[in-house]
Amino acid sequence: MSSTTTTQGRRAPLVVLLTGQAMASMDTSIAAVAAPTIRLDLAGPPALAQLVLAGYTLAFAVLVVTGARLGSRHGPARVFLLGLTGFTVASLACGLAPGPVMLVGARVVQGAMAALMVPQVLALIQATYLGAARGRAIGAYSLILALGVAAGQVAGGLLVTLDAGGLAWRTAFLVNVPVGAVLLVAGRRTLAAVPTAAVRPAALDLPGVLLLAAAMLALVTPAVLGRDLGWPDWSTPAGVAAGVIGVGVFLRHENRVIRGGGTPLLDVAVLTRAGVPAGLLAACLVMGCYAGFLFTLTLRLQEGLGFTALAAGLAFLPYAAGFALCGLAVSRLPARLRDALPLLGPPLLAAVVLLVAMLTRHGWPWLPGSLLLLVGGAAHAAGFTPLVDRLATALPTGAATAFSALISTGTLLAAVLGVAVIGGLHLARPDTPAAALVTAVLLATAPVAAGRCARALRQPTGPSCAATDPGSSSVAAPAAVSDLER
Repeated sequence: MSSTTTTQGRRAPLVVLLTGQAMASMDTSIAAVAAPTIRLDLAGPPALAQLVLAGYTLAFAVLVVTGARLGSRHGPARVFLLGLTGFTVASLACGLAPGPVMLVGARVVQGAMAALMVPQVLALIQATYLGAARGRAIGAYSLILALGVAAGQVAGGLLVTLDAGGLAWRTAFLVNVPVGAVLLVAGRRTLAAVPTAAVRPAALDLPGVLLLAAAMLALVTPAVLGRDLGWPDWSTPAGVAAGVIGVGVFLRHENRVIRGGGTPLLDVAVLTRAGVPAGLLAACLVMGCYAGFLFTLTLRLQEGLGFTALAAGLAFLPYAAGFALCGLAVSRLPARLRDALPLLGPPLLAAVVLLVAMLTRHGWPWLPGSLLLLVGGAAHAAGFTPLVDRLATALPTGAATAFSALISTGTLLAAVLGVAVIGGLHLARPDTPAAALVTAVLLATAPVAAGRCARALRQPTGPSCAATDPGSSSVAAPAAVSDLER
């Protein structure tokens, strides 16, 4: 792209990428709000609501790293558009599903297509923007990544409540179709201009795919389905233990592939970069606690205080506003203050969680509750957005797809486990502050990991950890400085 490219032309790729990311992020909570209506309309078994949610989540979790590798092999723009096409068609199939079997199958395909699309977003942002413009683009990416669940809850409640054309729950899926069609037209034009180096074809690491799929299924399945299907209480910790062991086996396999001169499924060298594991841990702690807090607050408002799904979603809007305001302002702050935010945000969010738990014991006073959630959203952005920004900009461009897969997988697993652990504690002891206390304790550990990340990233490092990844696309950033930087 030339330096004369218009600001609108430079913004167009970001709009396409972030809208695609938003569709994938929102679709879990949109379906969650619509699930009770789906079960009644289709006269499905009691497990239908859970399967509609789990089919998407499991397919996404299992395949997102594979999607990242396919982006490295075939080019992130091409794979993004392929995933977007499949996601749009699967959404149409969901909206037209005549029965439970087709709906669940379409949801699995939708999750698989999201896994193709999502890992390419950060790689394409890295390839398109430079300097301050890249920081702002990554801040907007973090905003969508973090708030997709809350936005989907509001959108799902609104769509189901409006019941446009008598379609009820079907509009929650059909809304993706016109949006996806517009994105495909815009994406084919705008993303084609993103420069990428030639990709050397390499065989897909199928044993790695199977090992990682088994590990992800062990981690996620008991947490997503166990409680609703009546599995024993020990199934979730057992699944987590089996999944962790499986991930360890997968990482050892990937190292063997690298030593043998092959192309690994995941560029595990990204995890050897000083500061990256600690930074990922801090980001996942914040996201897991956020998911648990959102789940428990929604339950409290709906089941304890009689709110409708739409009213509960609207009550959470100040949180989204606080996150947006802080998240978009991060890149404009002085570097010293920006670097301090991941240390200050999580403890502030912990305080908000405890105060909200006290506030909702006997009702929901809208003004103080909304102000608290506004502060909580800003604290969440402070603990998450600059951390992702710093990690993304510290890594070489060729590692963007691998990092995107790691942050997508990590935050998804953290959200699932946060709902399982914190939500499960709330369901077991709804009249006690136990869930809020555990959330606050976990948030208090996030600054420790964030501090270790910051110290490690300040240290001088050797050669790029991922510059020689034999299967990476080695995306090259354009030479022109974006108009967004002005």
